Amino acid sequence: MPANYQSGTVADATSDALFITLNVKPGYEHQLSQALKQTQKIIVTSQQKFSGQSLHAVIAIGSEYWDRLSFSEGNSSRPALLTSFPQLHGAANMPSTPADLLLHLRSNRRDITFQLARELLAELSDTVEIVEEVSCFRYLDARDLTGFVDGTENPQGDHKKEVALVGEEDAFFAQGSYIHLQRYVHDLNHWERLSLKEQEDTYGRTKLDNIEYPSAEKSLTAHTKRASLKDSEGNSLEILRHSMPYGSVSEAGLLFASYCRTPENFTLMLKSMVEGDAHGHTDHLMQFTSAVTGQSFFAPSLDWFSKLK
Repeated sequence: MPANYQSGTVADATSDALFITLNVKPGYEHQLSQALKQTQKIIVTSQQKFSGQSLHAVIAIGSEYWDRLSFSEGNSSRPALLTSFPQLHGAANMPSTPADLLLHLRSNRRDITFQLARELLAELSDTVEIVEEVSCFRYLDARDLTGFVDGTENPQGDHKKEVALVGEEDAFFAQGSYIHLQRYVHDLNHWERLSLKEQEDTYGRTKLDNIEYPSAEKSLTAHTKRASLKDSEGNSLEILRHSMPYGSVSEAGLLFASYCRTPENFTLMLKSMVEGDAHGHTDHLMQFTSAVTGQSFFAPSLDWFSKLK
């Protein structure tokens, strides 16, 4: 099967990323569809101009907005599992803050990412309003701002496609991807008052050399314990993380981005972290960071854009 997915869904990590969420102005649904059809041409032109800089993009449609788009005949169905963001309350609050569109842009040069964002927003400008713009960066050797390596459980190689891309189980939306997006604000002052051992126990992994604790030595409240789940047959429930740190001197945290062929894996992980197990064991990392946004999107295949009305 020829590649029909948006390049940013499974591309390797880059040093720079920009996450832009947008809402569509009331009454501009038809104009938006026309603009979205042009976005893929803009992306391809930019990728050709800056070849070798790992420029990639994903444009995704919000779960609440999907049914308001103007589709051509035969293109009006909805991804089978697309639902609202799972708003949860427990050891931490996971808010749902819907947005209509997501632009996830990334490369190895900040100026190139910025230029592509300007070109895409110029095409969309009459139809949308910016909700939030978050500029992210690689921190040291791919670490979170807490100092721990991030994304160690990510699938590698061709397995990324198996995890992130919808298959023939929903043939019309094959090679699309379900996205969950959250912006976390870290309480780094609180975190840095912990001893190294306390930090490592919270993650269930060593900090400097990134070695995961043996299962028998890992607390049931460790992040790696709560976020690593298996199905009834013992298979790992996987997602492809495209998360990256962001920050200024006044606020810093993580832009968490989950890509998957099903939204169910992310939802189960989030529940394990926030609601915990039957004995109340929740993710203690949530004591040092707070989710302030939560959105659910679907990134359709490249062919889907050409079928907009």
